[in-house]
Amino acid sequence: MAQEVAGRPPKETLSLWKREQARLKARVVDRDTEAWQRDPAFSGLHRVGGVDVSFVKGDSVSACASLVVLSYPELQVVYEESRMVHLTAPYVSGFLAFREVPFLVDAVQRLREKEPGLVPQVVLVDGNGVLHHRGFGVACHLGVLTDLPCVGVAKKLLQVDGLENNALHKEKIRLLQAGGDSFPLVGGSGTVLGVALKSHERSTKPLYVSVGHKMSLEAAVRLTLCCCRFRIPEPVRQADIRSREYIRRALGPPGPPAPVGEEPKGTEATGMLQRRHGRACRGGQAPEDHSRGPRTDLKGLNLGSQEQSGKGWQASGTGHCEDSKATSHPTPSSGQ
Repeated sequence: MAQEVAGRPPKETLSLWKREQARLKARVVDRDTEAWQRDPAFSGLHRVGGVDVSFVKGDSVSACASLVVLSYPELQVVYEESRMVHLTAPYVSGFLAFREVPFLVDAVQRLREKEPGLVPQVVLVDGNGVLHHRGFGVACHLGVLTDLPCVGVAKKLLQVDGLENNALHKEKIRLLQAGGDSFPLVGGSGTVLGVALKSHERSTKPLYVSVGHKMSLEAAVRLTLCCCRFRIPEPVRQADIRSREYIRRALGPPGPPAPVGEEPKGTEATGMLQRRHGRACRGGQAPEDHSRGPRTDLKGLNLGSQEQSGKGWQASGTGHCEDSKATSHPTPSSGQ
């Protein structure tokens, strides 16, 4: 029988969550903190993580939290863990982290204990970072609590600080002609909150990339593009695939998986895209010639500066875990 989480939390809980977000937001670092982030080819980056929480259809309590780690630049899965979890916090716009992040923090901690050599150097999150009502989305939350660089990669525009999915915004999207084309998301305050990125040549919808933690927006956009074989970055895409598959195995086949990204048909096309993107990102260049469409130089944009201090908040009390599966995969022969 489908289960339901209780309705909207009381005002006292929302006020507590807002104070917690404000406290943790002061620790967000929105600049590059690792040498590999400043390298045009991301030399020194070997492991990229992705996380996802998939829900059982018709059930707002049962979900599957997944963490995957991919080799870079090969983008092959070297570690995966999927675990059924029981949610108790309801979904409230602007407070997604309090519903999902505790399980993802736990997954990272288990990986650190079991396979410390496979801990990702950066995590791509299906959600927003500083592009958020209070400047502290799920990617920021996860980054601060795990002390890992994180990037927010959202599929839809969160309309905050005057950003609107209006005719002007849609016209800017239409002008994104080639994979890698982008434009900045400038809020009414004048702050650059993120970037709209055409992540794949065949995609008609952009991704909305924003800083999560310990990484600049410029590097976050480059990395997102380098991780895209299709529209959705491969770490996020693989976490989604594995969480959905785990639910199907655990609860029986509810039907075909939901499409993730816009994928070309046939293995030949897939192989072509893998080789093209692999070469381009090792060299620090975008996959295609972008002279036809708008490009954005992010280095001179006003992104603000916030320093990190103190220890992470230990999220708890929002649910519990049930069964799980964790798997390590052989690393690519390159030894990276």
